[in-house]
Amino acid sequence: MADTRRRGSYQGQKRYGRKKYCVFCADHVDVIDYKDVNTLQRYLAENFKILPRRMTGTCARHQRALTTAILRSRQVALIPYKAE
Repeated sequence: MADTRRRGSYQGQKRYGRKKYCVFCADHVDVIDYKDVNTLQRYLAENFKILPRRMTGTCARHQRALTTAILRSRQVALIPYKAE
């Protein structure tokens, strides 16, 4: 007889977690500075890929600005393109 249970699912239970929020909106940041490497590195994975919105909780507007700032920072060699 086949197992009808779904593995790894919550089986009808609702999953509640902490609501993610945009740190830049909370701090009323207008411009994300590409020279602020410590702030930018929080939004990079350990292999220096840019983390997506669903992981960081940033809003769409600030995610676009963050991506632009990271790309500019890479261009002037403040952040490496990839891990060595």
